[in-house]
Amino acid sequence: MRQVFHQSLEELQSRVAEIADLVTVAIEKATTAFAESDVALAEEVIANDAQIDELAVLLDEQAIEILARQQPVARDLRIVITALRVSASLERMGDMAEHIAQLARLRFPERAIPKGLKSTFRRMGELDVEISRTLAELLRTEDLRLADTIRNADDDVDELHARVFEKVLSDNWKGEATATVDATLASRYHERFADHAVAVAKKVVYLATGDWAVEEADIAIAAQEQEHRQEPGDA
Repeated sequence: MRQVFHQSLEELQSRVAEIADLVTVAIEKATTAFAESDVALAEEVIANDAQIDELAVLLDEQAIEILARQQPVARDLRIVITALRVSASLERMGDMAEHIAQLARLRFPERAIPKGLKSTFRRMGELDVEISRTLAELLRTEDLRLADTIRNADDDVDELHARVFEKVLSDNWKGEATATVDATLASRYHERFADHAVAVAKKVVYLATGDWAVEEADIAIAAQEQEHRQEPGDA
């Protein structure tokens, strides 16, 4: 029975990683569709979001069943609780990618990116893709150093998000109302995508440490301790 229980936990974590991979594909395609006004790619992202939603529901059902049947404790309980909370954030990240794709579809055949903000949104998209890839790796490895990488990249996204608002609110902004709305919404979607990734990273830190209140310096210390425990020859 214990072996079956641990197999269930491994399957749960594997499903989390699978959803994270799908989210990464979604944000990659969504940002490309947004930048290049690729309506076919946008439609693909929108259609595939249902798969992310379905997998998140199945994961939640499995986690609840484990809680009801096995009554896990200690780290096993943290794995289940973390999976439940992470699935919700990943589902929302998928939604943010879908929203970006919807903007691309809405403005087709025109480009959704307003003039003067092309490089800003290109960089925001690159950062979101990098964040998503790093998050998937973090979920697989629990390498806490990756949590720092995600948080730092999120800071960069926040800075770009602020620049977009400064641009559209400046006296020099000549964009029409639709361009202003598109820029504001797209920037918000990118920023929220990164925020959800940070939230997931914090949950993985909790899984590894058992502490919700771990600060930046504590994460670095925990990562060092984690690395030391993994060194060959350690007792």
